Amino acid sequence: MKKILLCLCRCLPALVAITGAASASAVESEYLDSVVGLDEVSVSVIKSTSQVMFPSSVSELNMDMIERFDIDGVKGVSEIVPNFYMPQYGSRMTSSIYVRGLGTRIDQPIVALNVDNVPMLNKDSYDFTFADIDRIEVVRGPQSILYGRNSIGGVINMSTLSPLRYQGVRAMAEYGSGNSWRGALSVYGKLSPVLGLSAGGSYYSTDGFFRNLYTGKKVDTDRSWNARTKLAWHPSSSFLLENSAWVSSTRQGGYPYQSLATGEINHNDTCFYNRTTVTDGLTVRYFGDNLSLSSITAFQYINDNMTLDQDFLPEDYFTLTQKRHEWTLTQDFIVKGSAGAYKYLGGLFGFYKRGNMSAPVTFKDYGIKTLIEDNANTPGSPMQIKWDERSMLLASDFVSPNWGLAAYHKSEYDWGRWTASLGLRLAFERTTLDYHSYVNTGMTIYRQQGPVMIPIKQIPINLDLSDRMHLTSLQLLPELKLSYNFNRHTAVGVVVSKGYKAGGYNTQMFSDILQQSLMGMMGGEQKYDVDEIISYDPEKSWNYELNATTSLFGNTLDLDLSLFFIDSRDQQMTMFPEGTTTGRVMANAGRTHSKGVEISAVWRPDSHFTVNASYGHADARFRRFDNGIVDCRGNHVPYAPVNTLFGSLTYRTDISSKWLKGIEANANCRGVGQIYWDEENTVKQPFYVLAGLSVNFRTAVADVELWGENITGTKYSTFYFESIGNRFVQRGNPRRFGVTFRFDFAM
Repeated sequence: MKKILLCLCRCLPALVAITGAASASAVESEYLDSVVGLDEVSVSVIKSTSQVMFPSSVSELNMDMIERFDIDGVKGVSEIVPNFYMPQYGSRMTSSIYVRGLGTRIDQPIVALNVDNVPMLNKDSYDFTFADIDRIEVVRGPQSILYGRNSIGGVINMSTLSPLRYQGVRAMAEYGSGNSWRGALSVYGKLSPVLGLSAGGSYYSTDGFFRNLYTGKKVDTDRSWNARTKLAWHPSSSFLLENSAWVSSTRQGGYPYQSLATGEINHNDTCFYNRTTVTDGLTVRYFGDNLSLSSITAFQYINDNMTLDQDFLPEDYFTLTQKRHEWTLTQDFIVKGSAGAYKYLGGLFGFYKRGNMSAPVTFKDYGIKTLIEDNANTPGSPMQIKWDERSMLLASDFVSPNWGLAAYHKSEYDWGRWTASLGLRLAFERTTLDYHSYVNTGMTIYRQQGPVMIPIKQIPINLDLSDRMHLTSLQLLPELKLSYNFNRHTAVGVVVSKGYKAGGYNTQMFSDILQQSLMGMMGGEQKYDVDEIISYDPEKSWNYELNATTSLFGNTLDLDLSLFFIDSRDQQMTMFPEGTTTGRVMANAGRTHSKGVEISAVWRPDSHFTVNASYGHADARFRRFDNGIVDCRGNHVPYAPVNTLFGSLTYRTDISSKWLKGIEANANCRGVGQIYWDEENTVKQPFYVLAGLSVNFRTAVADVELWGENITGTKYSTFYFESIGNRFVQRGNPRRFGVTFRFDFAM
């Protein structure tokens, strides 16, 4: 805590310096963190029932704040929202999110994401870039009652600009360090007074910041683009139809993993991640006097390819190529109504997801020698084995159909200053895995005769593992909320809710299973049993919150506070098995507890200045977990930060001149840490702070913004892992500067 306070003090001179020459003008009110109930204007809150102040842990960012901090996707919200952390490591496929000290790196997400009401059921598609994001809201704490299977940590609702709300042309161009540039162009118009249509696209390119010593080339290149359309039809006050569709493409180098032993990125095989997604979502709403009906139909297709030098070393150990096609269809029916002080919401949700994936691991010469032959051959023995070929393919193919149905209901009642809400969800899910893993190779047994090795016997090796497995889950998820409003600006509330995160299969372990089967054939130890290691159980939690909100000093200071305690059972943990293995495994920890606090504030002392601040502390520890090496009871849960910190000071003024219309200056800092990298808590990233500055000149033609990120050049790590006994980290991005041009030609 002392380090955090010290970092805040260090940030204050920069905040004062950037605003020292301020003069007076009006500034639009903006709220970083709002705990009031959300209104009916936003399409993204179709599932909100509350029309009064109902304290909950909700952070909301409007378009002004989104553009000020150059947010073009979910990662930009990290640290701004207290106890919300989405680091940058690996590639855009590695879209890990940690909330309130909990989270996981692979498979099911801990936070649900909806973009224009379209639920993104696969977190591998969470990391994307969009232009014209109108609003982002992040709700922390289990939202499983309304959003289902993977919202145990919360939900993110993202909305893009509607052509019924805005008509004109918007454009953006940006250039920054690392030869990084972005461009976007969108056109919004009305085809009739009740029908609006928008179309646009964006492109992002960077040469990266980290160089592979082996090739001499940058490894973290990125070339991404997307194209979007949005149709909005509002023929009457009782009917609204919106359709959002987009296609996106990513071609990325990625995986700039640095060896801790050498301090170098040095691997000989190619690493890249390619992804193409197609998404379409149709929202239809009917509004009656005391009733509304909504239907949300969505389709998503993902086609991606992750290719890795899986050992990340200059030697020829092994490589992985994972190719996947996945189709997802979702349908949500929602009914909302009210009768006096009573309000209700109910719905039916269903989804079907089918994925086809191949994930072959190729063992190369050095890997065959060191990981297989050297382990099988006893030094000095006259009998030795040698692989016939110096390249071996461990192939794995998977087909995974997954479907589920859920019914949910939420009732809310107001009496005087009190408001109570009770929710319940009944969810059924079935996950199936058809797998086929095989290897066709051979080895020869040799006998030492003097200085010569004499072949004795050639043994063909044909391993073929295949089966169909399925998991079913039936969950009953309750939620209770109770709040008391002291006045129209001050309220307190308590929340008790159950969260749920779906179970699944460890597809990345099949190459290890084949490898261990080979070792078993040669008399070595066979560690893995398919039935035991292949699946992991659902994660469940009980969440207890105390929330409060108030406005002080003539409503110039808004304060929000949340205290929480989470009792998590069977928490899903991503682990790297011990020894010379190639895969990752999801395991269930026995029990974890996470307790902490979230504080956010918005202060508007006058018409020029706005101060935003937030702080989150999450003490997440194992209560019962033995990883097979040590008893980890009392240790911190790895990969999730203990603290997040955000501070921002904005000065804004209007200027009456021919060309310059106004100036906006901002100084900000983001703090994260400490982060423990393993269950034993032997390796960690200390708390660090990244400082940023920006100055935006609003001209008659465009907004011109000069900006800098990590301007102090702080060195920090965002990821740590071990592979075949070697330790690696990914370093955070270095100091960066750039300029952004924004054009807005409203009609």
